[in-house]
Amino acid sequence: MTHLVTHDDPTRLLHAYLDGELDPVNTLALEARLARDPRLAAGLSQLETLQRMIRESLPREAPSAALRGRIEAAIGVRPRREFTWRALAAGVAIAAVVAGGSTALLTGASATELVRREVVAGHIRAVMAARPVDIASADVRVVAPWFDGRHAAAPHVVDLAAAGFPLLGARLDVVNEAAVPTLVYRDQTHLISVTTVPVAAGQALAPVQSRLGGYNVTRWIENGDCYWVVSDATNDEIDRFTRVFRVADND
Repeated sequence: MTHLVTHDDPTRLLHAYLDGELDPVNTLALEARLARDPRLAAGLSQLETLQRMIRESLPREAPSAALRGRIEAAIGVRPRREFTWRALAAGVAIAAVVAGGSTALLTGASATELVRREVVAGHIRAVMAARPVDIASADVRVVAPWFDGRHAAAPHVVDLAAAGFPLLGARLDVVNEAAVPTLVYRDQTHLISVTTVPVAAGQALAPVQSRLGGYNVTRWIENGDCYWVVSDATNDEIDRFTRVFRVADND
């Protein structure tokens, strides 16, 4: 409920009125008083003139990027990103993947297909995000322990920089309503996500390639885990990455 604010000196309300800070009830009450009080109306006119002079002589300056960043960090606002056609394309791709996942549910698609769609959607979300990782580091000794307390089974983090695939970091994705670990590498121009999803013990599968939503996907199963590699790199590049990753992961 709005209460009418009364003042022995109504000029105290003029600043709030000029700044648009009064609620509708008190705005109407003050305007009614202004209509019947010439001295109060003259005071408002003087304030309006003073406010206009200040704005003309002291134009408002936009905050610097550094100040804006500190303020946004302090209040938990994620940095805004400029529009890019790549982001738009990624948005279209993730919409197509999500829509395909809904169709897959209706048509009784296999569990593997549903996982594939969720893994690819996770990669696309990462591409669209301000950064594609939750922990950014090229140091295996930093990335590996980051999973402690965040996931029951931390992945084997390997350093592939010598092969041309430096580690960018890691993140947690969601597959089948459960958190799964994802390592993020890159080649010269592409991000490469490696998501590990647990499977029943005893299964094994050689690498199998496919394509979904404009992204190349490779999966294989070993040591009780299904590995999913997603990237817009070429199949040949993903095949080379898969070979060096599997060798390093088994060392």
